Formats: sequence, C-alpha cells, structure tokens
Amino acid sequence: MAEKQERIGEVSRSTSESQVSVKLNLDGTGRSNISTGVGFYDHMLTALSKHSLIDMDISTKGDIHIDGHHTIEDTAIAIGQALRQALGDKRGIRRFGDAMVPLDEALAQCVVDVAGRAYASLSGEPESQINARIGGLEPHYIGSMTYHVFEAIAFNAGICIHLRLLAGRDSHHIVEAEFKAFARALRAAVEYDDRVTGVPSTKGLL
Repeated sequence: MAEKQERIGEVSRSTSESQVSVKLNLDGTGRSNISTGVGFYDHMLTALSKHSLIDMDISTKGDIHIDGHHTIEDTAIAIGQALRQALGDKRGIRRFGDAMVPLDEALAQCVVDVAGRAYASLSGEPESQINARIGGLEPHYIGSMTYHVFEAIAFNAGICIHLRLLAGRDSHHIVEAEFKAFARALRAAVEYDDRVTGVPSTKGLL
C-alpha cells in the first residue's frame, strides 16, 4: 500500500468574466461551502460534495447579469484543476469508479477513469432537456451546461467520464441524478485500495 499523503487541491482563477476560488480535500467527509451566485448550480455542487465525500469550498463571483454561462463553466474549470492537483501521483488509488443512481423516475450511470487522459461523453438526455428552466436559470442552461460542466471537469482534471441518462422525465431529477452518479463514481475512483502498490497502471504512470 502506498503511503497516504494529504490530497488537497487549491485553485484561484480570475478573468474579466469571473473570479473563482476552489479548495478540495479528497479525503473529507462531504462538507461543503459553496456560493456561485447560481442557485441550482450551488445545489448540484453541494450534492457532488456530499456524495463524493470530497470537502469543497467554492466561491465564484461572475457576470451573471449577462447570464450564468461564464460562472458555471469557469467554476467547473477550477474544480477540474483542483482535482488534478489533489490527485497528485495517484499512487494507491482504485482508479476506476462506476455508479448508477436513481432519483424518482430518473436513472443515471457514470463511469470514471482517473487515467490522466481527458475525455467526456454524456448521452441519453432528451432533446427537451436543453430547454428546461430550473431554479431561475435561463432556458438553455440546464441540458447544455450539464454536459459543459462535466466536459470542463474532465479536461482540466485529466480524467475520463462516461455519463449516461437511462431514464428520466423531470429536468431537475435528471440533472441531480447525473451529478450524484458522477459523485459516487468519482468517490470510488479516487479511494485508496490497500492492495494497490504504486500507480494502478501497467505503464507506471497516470
């Protein structure tokens, strides 16, 4: 078993569109303090923290007077960068995680590979999902921005995410099932495995 090290990632990101501060602890208890100015996004990130057991302190101030796009995307970029930092050399982790999560009529499955290679695939959302209005977000945000969030996290963390919506009608339930499935899969992937020595790859590097 590799020696356990403190796995904390801390990122500050500032542009003309947003100022983002993210601190993550992979070995936490799911405690969170999240404020992005976009209520439904805060709700989803709180669920992500709770069900991944990753402690999250996230603060974003963005140009939401224009729309929520920049705030949502830039926060996801910083989360991905903090994840990459916190994962370190990835010694002793399980690497793969798979979870299927229901929320009433919605059912989502997510598979994560902490591979060092970025990829994101999101499938199964109904066309009407893109036009859903939830929690004060403008009509096109929920469906398209959900994909955008996972894509930004994957590309900046260097992980592979496959997320499938298997069933769902209510847009709130669909997005929440997707976030919770990702949370549980990520939790499994970054966990330490006492039987793993070194990096879980035949190449010796992730």
